[in-house]
Amino acid sequence: MNILIPLSLGLVLGYALRGKSSFRAIRRDVPLSATVLLLVFLMGVETGKVEIDAGWLTVSSAVFAVLTSAGSLLFGFLLWRWLK
Repeated sequence: MNILIPLSLGLVLGYALRGKSSFRAIRRDVPLSATVLLLVFLMGVETGKVEIDAGWLTVSSAVFAVLTSAGSLLFGFLLWRWLK
């Protein structure tokens, strides 16, 4: 919920300054890139704090990936046979 307040304020500020020529002259790419990199870094730090069994997670993820791929291929094959 706390993310909605700054997002709404930014939306209102951007809408209010939309037509201003001085607002267009500000370079926003560098602070945005730095913010995204900081966000990704902090997400990595939070992810690293979580204690998990990496072996079980890797095996279950691989099994899930194989089963979903096989299901998609089977569904595509059955749909192809039905439309043929």
